[in-house]
Amino acid sequence: MNSAPAYTPRLLPLRLPRVCVAVIGSDAGEMAEKAESLVRDNPFLEFRLDYLSKPGWALPRIKRFVDSHPGTVIIATCRRVANGGKFRGSIASQLDILAKAAAAGFQLLDLELQTAGKCKPEKLQKLRSKAALILSFHDFRGTRKLEGTLEKMLAYPADFYKVVSSATTLSDNVAMIKFLASEGDQHSLIGMCMGEQGIISRVLGVRAGSLFTFASFSPGEETAPGQVTAQELRNLYRIEHVDAATRVYGVVGDPIAHSLSPAIMNAAFRRENVNAVFLALHAKTLKDFLTCVREIPIHGVSVTMPYKEAILHHLDNTDSHTSKIGACNTVVRAQDGKLYGFNTDAAGIVRPLERRLNSLEGARILVLGAGGAARAAVFGLKERGSEVYILNRSLAPAKKLAHQARARLVKRPDLKKLAFDVIINATPVGMGNTRESPLQEKEINARYVFDMVYDPAETRLLKMAKERGAQVIPGIEMFVHQAARQFEIWTGKPAPWDEMLRVVLLTLQERANRSASAK
Repeated sequence: MNSAPAYTPRLLPLRLPRVCVAVIGSDAGEMAEKAESLVRDNPFLEFRLDYLSKPGWALPRIKRFVDSHPGTVIIATCRRVANGGKFRGSIASQLDILAKAAAAGFQLLDLELQTAGKCKPEKLQKLRSKAALILSFHDFRGTRKLEGTLEKMLAYPADFYKVVSSATTLSDNVAMIKFLASEGDQHSLIGMCMGEQGIISRVLGVRAGSLFTFASFSPGEETAPGQVTAQELRNLYRIEHVDAATRVYGVVGDPIAHSLSPAIMNAAFRRENVNAVFLALHAKTLKDFLTCVREIPIHGVSVTMPYKEAILHHLDNTDSHTSKIGACNTVVRAQDGKLYGFNTDAAGIVRPLERRLNSLEGARILVLGAGGAARAAVFGLKERGSEVYILNRSLAPAKKLAHQARARLVKRPDLKKLAFDVIINATPVGMGNTRESPLQEKEINARYVFDMVYDPAETRLLKMAKERGAQVIPGIEMFVHQAARQFEIWTGKPAPWDEMLRVVLLTLQERANRSASAK
């Protein structure tokens, strides 16, 4: 760190909290009110003054909050529009607001590199004499030349240097983490990647060399793309406990935003005192994802669409069950870096059915789909003697699967005259909405309808099945059963089934409530 400023109103703590919560508001009162609700659990805040129409006028009200919470560390940020903020005033006005914020008791001031480059050195020094200075740079296009950016920033004396890029791939997180690890010992750095794919750096950056990371007050109040809430960082990802020994696991897919895996797995790790964190990994290519597995490294992966079959070509070994299914949903990375594949989908399908049917042997079961999940269902049921039928939108993959598993093909027009013990939806149709269904109501003729889609909890297919008099099996059962088996493979411990189910149901309910309130 550069030499300390000549005068600082309040000494900063030797170790800052790992999470700084960004506070926004339409006026000073709203901003102070939000800060009041946060401060007990989050004593490190950033006031985004650029979100206010007249930030200079708002400072006296905010000062009352600052004065009444002397133990709170607060950053003042008034970012200009040209640099990704909302402040439309001149650089002189921006510097004046930051100086007034320092006089109001803010201990840290955030100033963009671009603004610093247009200021005279004495102006920067004067600002830095009033409070600790964070010099920041945001790249909204990608993750490029991080070391070169820092070199430019070091030309300006500051107390902290914040380098923020955008993750267009998962591998961009690797670049950021390596940058923090190599430079964090020499400089006081804050670093992370923005965007959905930047979640890795937001959680793991603090153990690589970033002094802290940023979080939002609540969903919808993000001040940067990909920013997650403070509650998520603390409760879901347990960021305060992430250290060098923390094992990293994740779910990979495209898309991945709706996945409940982070909620269920992080809850299981917490319940069983496993030092691990589970992340959602949005990989647009398998190559990008495999780079992260090697470089971070990632110790275990839940594989979802569209990679369940493609991942097989990159594994060092699989069990016979997975080879027969031809799809893998669980990967273990051994200490030597080798990748081993398993498939727990079949267990997630068979166990709920065994609880309801006297026997699966001879049961007439229709499987919708011919992808990875469908293959697991077909082979798992055939192993137990079921009479399996396959219906898929594309004939070729269905025909191939039927031949491999010795199952039967069904044509859609024939559904009206066929009856089944169970219909299983192994397609993604209906995921994230209640409008779509893989079948029409008149095509549902079964005792049980099992939808592997788990979000929403009641899909359109299940609703129609109820109206037809069928008993329904929600996808949540399949999801928890297969996830419990994954947990056991990764940790060697019995899975906390009750906690995993409770957390998933709670998460789905919270999502439904948010969706309802947004309408």
